[in-house]
Amino acid sequence: MDLVVGASNDAVKSLVNKLGSLLAQEYTLIRGARDDIQYITDELASMQAFLNRLKRAQGNHDEQRLDWMKQVREVSYDIEDCVDDVDHRLSGEPRGSGILVYLRKKWYLVTTLYARHCIATEIGNLKTRAQHVSERRMRYGVKELENNDGGPAGAIAPRDIIAPPPQLIGTTEPVGLDDAKKELEPWFTEEGQQRFLAIVGFGGLGKTTLAMELYREFGEKFECRAFVLASQKFHLPTVLRSLIKQVHEQQSSASKNDLVGIENWSEEDLKKKLEDQLKKKRYLILIDDIWSVFAWENIRDSFNKKNEKGGTIVVTTRFKSVSEACRRHQGHVYEHQPLHDGYSYSLFLEKISSAASDLCPARPINGGVIKKACRGLPLAIVVLAGLMASKMKSESETNLDDHLAQVGEDLSKLLGNTLPTEGVTHILSHCYDHLPPDLKTCLLYMSMFPKGCQISRKRLIRRWIAEGFISDKHGKTVQESAEDCFNELISSNLIRAVNNSSNGKVKSCQIHDMVLEYIVSKSSDENFITVVGGHWQTPFPSYKVRRLSVQKSDGKEKEKVERMKLSHVRSLTALGSLRALHFTLHKFQILQVLDLEGCKDLSFKQLKKICNMHQLKYLSLRQTDVKEIPSKIGRLESLEVLDIRETSIIKLPASVDKLQKMEHLLAGNKNKRHALKLTEGITKMMALQTLSGVEICTGFSMVLRALHNLTNLKKFTIYKVGCTTDNYELLLSAIEHLSSCSLKYLAIDDDFTGFHDTSLNASQAPPEHLHTLGLSGKLSQVPKWIVSLHNLEKLTLSLTSLTTDTLLVLAEAELPELFSLIFSLDSTKMDASVLKILHDNTLKSGGMIFVPSVGFTNLKLLCFAAPVLPPLSFLEGAMPGLQRIELRFRMVEGVYGLENLESLQQVHLTISSQAPEDARTKASQIKKLASKIHRKPAPSVVLDEYNESSEQK
Repeated sequence: MDLVVGASNDAVKSLVNKLGSLLAQEYTLIRGARDDIQYITDELASMQAFLNRLKRAQGNHDEQRLDWMKQVREVSYDIEDCVDDVDHRLSGEPRGSGILVYLRKKWYLVTTLYARHCIATEIGNLKTRAQHVSERRMRYGVKELENNDGGPAGAIAPRDIIAPPPQLIGTTEPVGLDDAKKELEPWFTEEGQQRFLAIVGFGGLGKTTLAMELYREFGEKFECRAFVLASQKFHLPTVLRSLIKQVHEQQSSASKNDLVGIENWSEEDLKKKLEDQLKKKRYLILIDDIWSVFAWENIRDSFNKKNEKGGTIVVTTRFKSVSEACRRHQGHVYEHQPLHDGYSYSLFLEKISSAASDLCPARPINGGVIKKACRGLPLAIVVLAGLMASKMKSESETNLDDHLAQVGEDLSKLLGNTLPTEGVTHILSHCYDHLPPDLKTCLLYMSMFPKGCQISRKRLIRRWIAEGFISDKHGKTVQESAEDCFNELISSNLIRAVNNSSNGKVKSCQIHDMVLEYIVSKSSDENFITVVGGHWQTPFPSYKVRRLSVQKSDGKEKEKVERMKLSHVRSLTALGSLRALHFTLHKFQILQVLDLEGCKDLSFKQLKKICNMHQLKYLSLRQTDVKEIPSKIGRLESLEVLDIRETSIIKLPASVDKLQKMEHLLAGNKNKRHALKLTEGITKMMALQTLSGVEICTGFSMVLRALHNLTNLKKFTIYKVGCTTDNYELLLSAIEHLSSCSLKYLAIDDDFTGFHDTSLNASQAPPEHLHTLGLSGKLSQVPKWIVSLHNLEKLTLSLTSLTTDTLLVLAEAELPELFSLIFSLDSTKMDASVLKILHDNTLKSGGMIFVPSVGFTNLKLLCFAAPVLPPLSFLEGAMPGLQRIELRFRMVEGVYGLENLESLQQVHLTISSQAPEDARTKASQIKKLASKIHRKPAPSVVLDEYNESSEQK
């Protein structure tokens, strides 16, 4: 219920600031309008004070109070829309003195008379609405809660958030699945016929976890495999397209042109294509969350039964009718069971340890309460552990039993004898209700993304900030506060980390299906986010649409969107396609967030329309087919984030120099070796904090000098150094200057031009404050100044610098914060000269690269990624803290001494689809050697394949 408090309070807080700014500006308004604005400001300030008191109070709010808070939120949004419109329509008023300015001002007053009259009328109407909302609170007796003045009964304790330590994902096995995997193994190891396997159980039981574990463990035994989500709104063509695209990526001879126009293929064409792809192949298909027998029968009939090698089709479902339909078709049904008490206890301990490692209880926990409250349901156990961890942090206690006893009693009263699925929903609601209001807002915002989506941490955080959900507090910046909110949601276990960056921070996260279903419903009820398409049925919005997410599902999205009133939408996300919005883009005039990531049907004409959305703060065109940015982009003067990564854009128009609020410019495409040309316009974006994926071009000496102006730059990545040696000194000077200011992240690929060896290595003012350093291209030796980087957490070096001597230098440098060390080489650079460098390096090291037995005390991740890897040997005592080693290659000589890595938990081998047979044999040998390490627990070994040809397309 506090969502309404949080959303309403945030809306009013943002608006009061805007109203104050509007009054401070000397707009020529119709008489009386300024008094109306002052009245609205004062009235909303009083409302905000009341909402702040409600925000600090715990407990449920009655229906009258909830309804009043919704009214406050809606009128606040409407007033904010009007204020933004004033700011846009009247921003051209001439300023200054003199006869010419006087004449221009008179002309301006005449030409804007009608607009100012309309604005004054709208402000007057909004003043009346605000007055009525205020009076309605008293008229209907909307009262404050008791004990809401900050006392112990009502206060939400301030949260002192400590950033979690760097971690590696994938080092722990799912709890309680060993027996199930052993029973089901024959369905994945025996060949010769097509098999259907249905895993059935109610929501939150862990069906998908089991299915994905089977998919990972036995997937390498199949020639191709694919995974797709189904859900409530099943649409067979969408499922088939996803399967075809995944199988296509695994075919080394496949061409991108093979799937041209696939979005328009008929159902029969899709079935025929899938049949051709799987012909004479042994395949594994996983289809998650089937809701109906109809959907199951459609899937069954889409696979050819006459395949010579056979395949295994696994489905998960909550419904026994679906599993029985599978059984009738000679399929096998596995009824997934709740966790036994011991496993429940182990899972709870594991999750609470990861959420609050510094607050783990010193004595055993009452497992009976866990059993009583969660009934062996993994999802319930996980979110309950997150709730307990947050209580321990906020109340500075480590006595879990008291908390658990109280929660167990509350949940027992709440649940009674309800069905398991309903019980999970009640537990989710209980945990959600205990979140602070700002976290509720941030969590519900994630209903913007579809089921199964891996959500980038940075993408999410930047969008929260652009939406105005995050403010600086407790002496922290907005960015740091947003990071805190994300970390709290991870700790609560309501969202889970699925991928970590090599620096140990969470890179992407995911939401469990049932949690997402819950927040989609909650967002719809509160008119917080409107979802069109997607996996669940949601009602048509009864209020004005404020935030819209268009998710492709059954092709009926266009019809639904066109029925909506879109003029009040402040945030728009389109996933996969812009088709539903082709004829409505001009209606989104007050958008602040526009995320079109992955939309392949965005035209230049539509981009021009986007350039008229003057209030945009966040614009993502990532993974679209856009090749050029309109010159009118300079009109987006409020823009803070522009994401054009993985597009074909290589230059921005000169008008970008007007984007003075731009903080994050993200460009380039690593796989295709595309980069954005660094221009003078970019160097005038004085607020830039992130500049990623640029190329330093020949003849741009003025630009390199202007680069010194970006003193707020924290992250700088250069994909190409195309300038001549004459400009090396200018580039080095700029890097040294930025490093003395704010720079924390620096990555440079010199494109084998020699910049690293001839200039960077000789730097007299090394970047001592860096946290991350990446040097790719031609690098014969590591810079001597690297020993002074005492804050360095992540180091990436070109494989051309890999020698035993290099490893000794790094070991003796004693870099105390170094978490990950990566040696890499781009496959496009593998010519004869590079092969000779690698060969010579190996000969200098005595025919093998030796990892020394000294140094690297705190290193957790070691990665080697290149088409050809030299032989590696780990000496006894080497890298004592190393937890994970990753090898990615087309050819490998061998890896020895893995048993000497005393803390090793995981070995991850990724082999190219272009690898010859002897390389595959050596990869299998490395896997066997790693599997034979006698240690408890023994390190896990993962063998994957990457499609090298598709990466180079």
